[in-house]
Amino acid sequence: MKGRYLVGVVIFFTLSSSFSFAQEATHLGEVVVTATRTPQGLQSAPGQVFVVTGEKLEHSPGQTVDSALGTLPGVFNRRANLMDTLQAVTLGGIPGQNRSLVVLDGVPINNAYTGDVNLVSLPLGDVERIEVAQGPFSSLYGGNAMGGVVSIFSKRPEKRSFTFSTGYGSSWHRGEALDDWQRHYFSYGDKWQEKAHVFFSYGFKATNGYPKDLNVQSARPPVGITGYIPTTDYQGNPRYIIGDKGDNTWWDDSLRLKFSYDFSKTTKIDVVYNRLRYRYNYDEPHTYLRNASGQLIYSYSSVREASFASGSGYKETGLYSLALETQIGEAKAKMSLGLNDEGENWYTLPNTSAPYATLTGKNGKLSSTPNQNYLFDLQVTYPLFKRHLVTVGGAVTSGKADTEEYSLLFYKDEDSKQALTYNAGGKTRNLALFAQDEIRLFSPLTLWLGVRYDYWETFDGYANQFGTGALADVYPRRSDSAISPKGALVYKPFRETIFKASLGQAFRPPTIYELYRTWVGTGTPQVTYKGNPDLKPEKTTSWDVAVAQGLWSGARVELRYFVNHLTDLIYRKTGPVVGNTRTDEYINAGKAKSEGVSGEIEQRLGKIWRLFANFTYTDARIKENVAKPQTVGKRLTQIPERMGNAGLEMEWGPIYASVIARYVGKRYATDDNSDEVNGVSGSYDPYLTVDARLKYRFLKYFSLCATVTNINGEDYFYSYKAPGRAWFLELEMRF
Repeated sequence: MKGRYLVGVVIFFTLSSSFSFAQEATHLGEVVVTATRTPQGLQSAPGQVFVVTGEKLEHSPGQTVDSALGTLPGVFNRRANLMDTLQAVTLGGIPGQNRSLVVLDGVPINNAYTGDVNLVSLPLGDVERIEVAQGPFSSLYGGNAMGGVVSIFSKRPEKRSFTFSTGYGSSWHRGEALDDWQRHYFSYGDKWQEKAHVFFSYGFKATNGYPKDLNVQSARPPVGITGYIPTTDYQGNPRYIIGDKGDNTWWDDSLRLKFSYDFSKTTKIDVVYNRLRYRYNYDEPHTYLRNASGQLIYSYSSVREASFASGSGYKETGLYSLALETQIGEAKAKMSLGLNDEGENWYTLPNTSAPYATLTGKNGKLSSTPNQNYLFDLQVTYPLFKRHLVTVGGAVTSGKADTEEYSLLFYKDEDSKQALTYNAGGKTRNLALFAQDEIRLFSPLTLWLGVRYDYWETFDGYANQFGTGALADVYPRRSDSAISPKGALVYKPFRETIFKASLGQAFRPPTIYELYRTWVGTGTPQVTYKGNPDLKPEKTTSWDVAVAQGLWSGARVELRYFVNHLTDLIYRKTGPVVGNTRTDEYINAGKAKSEGVSGEIEQRLGKIWRLFANFTYTDARIKENVAKPQTVGKRLTQIPERMGNAGLEMEWGPIYASVIARYVGKRYATDDNSDEVNGVSGSYDPYLTVDARLKYRFLKYFSLCATVTNINGEDYFYSYKAPGRAWFLELEMRF
């Protein structure tokens, strides 16, 4: 869809909506802080902002933070099941978790190494609310906020409460989804002497998984071997499924301690510790092959046992935060200290080259990357001249990551380390100053003007590979800077009509992985995959317009048009083969444009029924790529062109019920969009799934809940085999 047509739709909608007969306001009482760093009514906040309450989260069929957010317009949740470690929540048509910031209790939880986050281990019972602000927010939050900001606020109890829940579920047909899925949660909250608030919780999830990773080979097994399944790869080339790598098992848990103290009505402190852990593994693989004698086999002339093997992984994250708020006269100040510590972050892999892995667990490697992010943030807000509310502040962030790789005697035992084969790492630091002015031009019109200056530097970078393909590099200190301005308007000409527009710039500094992760591969030609310590930050210039309109009683509709112009995109360039070697290096190679439209309509029927539907259309394409010119005009990877959700919710006395359908269109994993074939391993298929949830409260303190996911049994690939139909039953006690 061309931009002029989308603008026309918005203008038409704005003009026509002025004549609607609204009778009932929605969300008038909700207050958000993410969009401006100061409290704002949801309808008055600039940009498109959504609020998901803790109650709504607990009603989510997916029962994880990211799956609940995936039902919002403009939000893409890149994860199909609990066991996917490549989880990401991306906003506003800009790909990559490292381009959308996630904040928990004021502390960014994008890690220092790759910019990824761990949301799957965070229990929904800990969350008071989530605010999702779409659009560039580097003027307030710095790097990683190109697509927007997801702010998660944990509970701050106002009275004594206990919650205990336990549940069990499995796939409808065993082996097609998460088998033996169990979830348990306990929390205690209290308020002591009207001053102190305490909250403690522990959550645990586990599953025996299902065989999602297929063993696919390019050559047909020899004559006399049977049981294989003909298929293709995502480009249509013949392939053969010879088995799978076993059930992908998983467990995760979360421990949270929060202490808050109100020194006065205007001064308070929050101290939070959160430990998040997960571990995945694979049980015994399954072969589909039999020889002429009918015996199961795992290898033949061109295939080794190692092709059936898979490793394991573990991550432990400690999140520490301290937030102090106070007021002196009319000035309000807030200081935050935080640490995101991935103290353990490792995975194992079986060797696919000599010495080859075996099904008994021999021969593999361990890759470990502990990393830390430190934060200091200070802001002061002060009203000036009756029409101005000025916010000024500064921030310091510091990150470090160190990778070590070892050979393993047994890839199923991370403690069987042998020789150190590789290490690399580095540090980054960012110093920032920001200012924002909220200007009440006149009663229905408010203007926001903001700017942030960031000075970014990287230092202590190194990369060493030992043995074959040895390298030893030490990289010099380097710095860069960015200015990120933003302006926004909110216009409320009528009680039920809100018009919003914003224009801004944002940036993302390169991650430690992109800067320093260099290693030499095996094979022919021998490829050196290089980080690049000279990378510049990526940038985007973005603008959007949006309108929200109340219609008849209980009805509302929203529409947004957005445009992002991305420059200096970081891209890995494939080098020429010289002799028997090749060097692939990250460079600032690209330009891209992402534009689209999203909309939502909601109808509430009294206090019992709610119907909603939303859609997002995104045209995201590469405009320039000196590293690979043939990709110009192709779609950006991992951005669906079309997404949509529709649902019906009912809450009547002790009963809650919902049915929600979610559609995600085709997306590409290859930059040349050559992965066009669907329904095969490695493809990212379009899909439509339907989930249902029924909850009944009884005996005052108890609730029984039943959930069925993928009711329609959608059969699709998410690179791996996506989960089929599954059920889950849960008993909750709350008092």
